[in-house]
Amino acid sequence: MGTAKTPSTPREEERLVAYLRSPEAIRERCGELFSWVCEGKSENFLCDLTQLGRVADYVMEVIRGEYPNLDVPFHSRWRHFEVGGVGRLAKLDKLLAQLSPEEKAAAKFDLAIISVLLDAGAGDRWHYDEQETNLRLGRSEGLAVASFQMFCQGNFASDGLPQANAFRLQQLTEAELAAGFQVTADNPLVGIGGRLNLLQKLGQVLLASPHLFGDTNPRPGNLVKYLLGKSENGKLAATTVLSAVLEGLSDIWPGRLEIAGVNLGDVWEHPAISDDGLVPFHKLSQWLTYSLLEPLQELGLTITGLDRLTGLPEYRNGGLCLDLGLINVKNPEILHTSHSVASAVIVEWRALTVILLDRIAATVLEKLGMSPEELPLVKILQGGTWTAGRKIAAELRTGGIPPIQIESDGTVF
Repeated sequence: MGTAKTPSTPREEERLVAYLRSPEAIRERCGELFSWVCEGKSENFLCDLTQLGRVADYVMEVIRGEYPNLDVPFHSRWRHFEVGGVGRLAKLDKLLAQLSPEEKAAAKFDLAIISVLLDAGAGDRWHYDEQETNLRLGRSEGLAVASFQMFCQGNFASDGLPQANAFRLQQLTEAELAAGFQVTADNPLVGIGGRLNLLQKLGQVLLASPHLFGDTNPRPGNLVKYLLGKSENGKLAATTVLSAVLEGLSDIWPGRLEIAGVNLGDVWEHPAISDDGLVPFHKLSQWLTYSLLEPLQELGLTITGLDRLTGLPEYRNGGLCLDLGLINVKNPEILHTSHSVASAVIVEWRALTVILLDRIAATVLEKLGMSPEELPLVKILQGGTWTAGRKIAAELRTGGIPPIQIESDGTVF
């Protein structure tokens, strides 16, 4: 792991880590890069904000096509489990029928955390054939259904139950994961080794944080009990869930920057950032947070401060901005070579995406005459920008590949 430029005292280091784990830091640092690009200082990109209205119109058209009554669900992993109009969650509910509400929520946390961690880009050659439905699924939905079926079969728990626990995750082998995801020489999955490493590391961090994950049978789902303890009068802040995710899971990310031995996770360097040069995104952690909110709502909790979390800087949202001209490349070669996630090209693209998602959401709300409470960012992402990004990519490129190619290790996108 690399070491970030750090302040001089332990207290200052602690403050910086806390800051870099906040949505405020994501918006501030991404905003700094956004302004820098808009001032024409980037070698890679230009922004054309005159396209904002056109992009918002396109997103609204997609939302109305998907959700005519504007009753949009959260952008979360739970949507993918229902791909193809198949009621897979009814199967899960049947498996969990004998459990208490809190135990059901814990099992759903187990599933969501495992599935999201396995959700980085699959590549365009991999697919999953679901025996029960004869559906062939690729990309994020294929990964979701593959992990869902493995979970229901008890592959992530020592006792074969639909759960996940530390001991089983640490014992998981690449052969077992490859079998569950139907990986062969003719059906290759990008970053299978990276995905296995994430799950094994998850097993280790569950043991390392008993206050979050329990001490007798450490499992991701025990985070439910911790978060219930953080709620007040039936209310829980979305940022509290994100903080728990970042505190509990930061050590699983491989080869990342550190401050005083603390793994920063999805945080990258860029020379245009003042002070320490660091830009946080926490894409998978926020996607996971969005995916944990629904089981908490099922327990009767009201989630507050949803819009403090940010849009997700990944290739569908970022692709939408590029494909519809909100972002333009200065050098066409950017579109014809692949780039490391740590490269200036990808860091800038992701930072622009975070800020532009806020701008798109505000424009959509203004055009619809709706408030952020009626249609929060997490619903605009679902309705929405992610779906629109996939749609325009499919229209423009064979296989719907992203406009910029990313060298993925299976742990970022």
